[in-house]
Amino acid sequence: MQGTGVILAGGKSSRMGTDKSLLTIYGKSAITHVTEELKKCSSQTTVITNNPASHTFLGIDMYTDRYKDMGPLAGIESGLYHSNSDVCLFAACDMPFIDQSIYHLLYQSLENVDAVIPVYNERMHPLAGIYKKQVLPQVQCLLHHDERKVRTLFKYINVRYVSHYKNIPDQKLEKHFFNMNDPAQYEKSKQL
Repeated sequence: MQGTGVILAGGKSSRMGTDKSLLTIYGKSAITHVTEELKKCSSQTTVITNNPASHTFLGIDMYTDRYKDMGPLAGIESGLYHSNSDVCLFAACDMPFIDQSIYHLLYQSLENVDAVIPVYNERMHPLAGIYKKQVLPQVQCLLHHDERKVRTLFKYINVRYVSHYKNIPDQKLEKHFFNMNDPAQYEKSKQL
């Protein structure tokens, strides 16, 4: 699959109380799990982080938000801006169990749209979607107008929502879309 895998690790981890990307699950940091899986389904992998020194061990390109303190939409902007590909596959650093098969399925739905956004258990997951680089001007326009909600972007671009995952087992889907925002969810991650 051609495209840049972009890991979003710029959040403040305020609910967790510590940098959740560096929490250990099965002997590796959460962000290492995400990086290894994204590398399997993208031609290059980058991380968007506002603390680059914490992530040098990954050995991949790192960029900071170009729009400071403006949330995940700014991370998406930076990922698109720095990508050498026409397509970016996004993953949040707090989704340690992402699975390449789900990105492959989403990628197959990218024809004639600007972005493919997964929906699981009636919940949209915009930080686990695939976006074409051509949406960058719309993202920048929103940020220039102090609009920070990723979902607002979807009013201005052509989006395909995917909620059917063919032959992918429920257990794999549940793990893929699991994210850990607080200590209880981190503890749960160790049992998955």
